[in-house]
Amino acid sequence: MVKHVILWQLKDELSDAEKAAVKAGIKEGLEGLAGKIPGLVEVHVNINGLPSSTADLMLDTTFESAEALKGYSVHPAHVAVADGKVRPYTKARFCLDYEI
Repeated sequence: MVKHVILWQLKDELSDAEKAAVKAGIKEGLEGLAGKIPGLVEVHVNINGLPSSTADLMLDTTFESAEALKGYSVHPAHVAVADGKVRPYTKARFCLDYEI
């Protein structure tokens, strides 16, 4: 099993209302991939960080294997969410992949 954890910072020019809408859209889009991508075991997006956080939201996913994670990265459903709901609104992305 492999964990794939992403932290994002949203663009500074977004208003608080825009940030809330973007976070909700990212959560809906990524969690909507459950059951659609081979080898994706769990997917959770946390959009309610404490004020002490330096990231705006977190993706926490579990995959059956490193190969399944590679397949996810290029799967059309994932790419559509990443290109449509994530990349246009984020300024920084941090990733940690590890075996469990």
